[in-house]
Amino acid sequence: MGQKKFRYLSSRLLAAGTAAALLNTALLAALCAAASRLGGGWWWLAAAGAAALAALLWAAVLWILRPFCRLERNTRLFLEGCSSDNWDIFPSPGGRQMQERLREMLDSSELLKLNKRQAQYLALQNQINPHFLYNTLESIRSEALTAGLTALADMTEALASFFRYTISKVENLVSVEEELQNCETYFKIQRYRFAERLQLTIQCDSGDREEIYNCRLPKLTMQPILKNSIIHGTECKIGTGHLAIHLEGVGKLLLIRISDDGVGMDEETLAQMNRRLQTSARSAFSPSTQEKGGIALLNVNNRIHLLFGEEYGLRVFSVSGVGTDVEITLPAITSDRDIPNKAALGTL
Repeated sequence: MGQKKFRYLSSRLLAAGTAAALLNTALLAALCAAASRLGGGWWWLAAAGAAALAALLWAAVLWILRPFCRLERNTRLFLEGCSSDNWDIFPSPGGRQMQERLREMLDSSELLKLNKRQAQYLALQNQINPHFLYNTLESIRSEALTAGLTALADMTEALASFFRYTISKVENLVSVEEELQNCETYFKIQRYRFAERLQLTIQCDSGDREEIYNCRLPKLTMQPILKNSIIHGTECKIGTGHLAIHLEGVGKLLLIRISDDGVGMDEETLAQMNRRLQTSARSAFSPSTQEKGGIALLNVNNRIHLLFGEEYGLRVFSVSGVGTDVEITLPAITSDRDIPNKAALGTL
């Protein structure tokens, strides 16, 4: 509505300016005609009158029309969400003080603090919903056990465990062991759908198992990739789908490889996916990425970059008709104090 009002006012102002220009032209023509009738001595009067009218018109353009058009343009930019660093809404001294105050109010750090407080409030407010969900699932499980439906009871219990980890566990970092347990819970739920068509193995050298399982990583690092492997890999093939999670410590690195023997990707799709993994987080919201299920990979990759740095993250390997491997490279750390970017923990 505000922009429409401004466009309405500017069109009226331009119409008034055009009418003034036409009036100036008509008066100039009248002065010239009068000077020609009165003789040569009156030409200076026509010239002076024309100059005065032109100066008046120019002053109106300079002091009224141009500031108003600039105000309209900057207000439109402001309403569209552009930064206030590159425009000047109020050109007058008093107006600039107002704009400085506006910049202070819109300071990004202050907005981040406000957003964080709002998120914390909403998180507390939403604690009611998980409890309601868990209580409902527990009731369903109890009814299933009473009726002798053990499979339904086990499925409900697995679903409650999965939601409890995903929703209620508020830590940003978890151990590899906790993340693997969540993957197994998710896989258990999927097995009720796919039955024997789906198989999962977890591979880790027994000598390094304890050290690897104690390493820290962002919550929901492996499960979204495992989900991708099921939905976009093994579900699309005929026959049994084999999934594997391989964990290995190499020096100061933790390497996690999630593999499937599904339909795979062609070379062009694979190259596009790896290019997206090397670009900014904005690519996570492109329509093509959503259609190909790339949001999970990009989300995990961006969180790893934010916490540990650009040298870590995801890489995808795939052969069409053979399967896909997603390799996750992380620092092998066992304490949250070793995170390079600790400040990012509060933003994840």
